[in-house]
Amino acid sequence: MSSATVSSKSQITIPASVRSALKIGPGDRIDFIQTAADRFEVVAATQEVTRLRGMVEARRVVTIEEMDSAIRAKAGKA
Repeated sequence: MSSATVSSKSQITIPASVRSALKIGPGDRIDFIQTAADRFEVVAATQEVTRLRGMVEARRVVTIEEMDSAIRAKAGKA
């Protein structure tokens, strides 16, 4: 297990082994995804979008028409 210490400026250095596993380097972005009240998952934003499959569970199936309607309603164009 790798670990890091938070600096006085609230920064951390990602250990080399973690950077290597995530295939990230200078300038790459990472996302912090909350998986529980006290847990986060670190995901390299440079990875293929297909690797995110299954990360979010759908509560119900929504049609394109329902999505369009919801977008119009939020935009004030209902």
